Amino acid sequence: MSLHQIIYMSQPFGYDAAILSGVLLDARRCNERDGITGALICRRDIYLQLLEGPEAAVHSAFERISRDDRHIDVALLVSEAVTDRMFGEWAMLHDPSKSWLWTEQDVAYGAVEYASADDIKDVFAVLKANMQSS
Repeated sequence: MSLHQIIYMSQPFGYDAAILSGVLLDARRCNERDGITGALICRRDIYLQLLEGPEAAVHSAFERISRDDRHIDVALLVSEAVTDRMFGEWAMLHDPSKSWLWTEQDVAYGAVEYASADDIKDVFAVLKANMQSS
């Protein structure tokens, strides 16, 4: 089975505990069903999510997210084949921006859109390292 990884960003449509809980509940349920793992970094101004798993399942999940009205301006940042899962033990890890490196002002000025694929992947590498050290 070939593994695929997608990283996307979107803006939350309304951001409160109830909406975030719903997003995480849906993600974990669907991801467990579809063999997808990943991580969601979130704040009131942005979601940055990594999805990994079987290629067709990952693309289907991204399409489902793109149609979800809790996400605005969904933008695909990285889409590539990978040899290993980064978050294999997590149906969907939730990081409430603890590992975040861009300020809200940086995001507003387009820092994420202008970042390289390696910069985007590094955000999740830092998150994984933080999870392993805690």
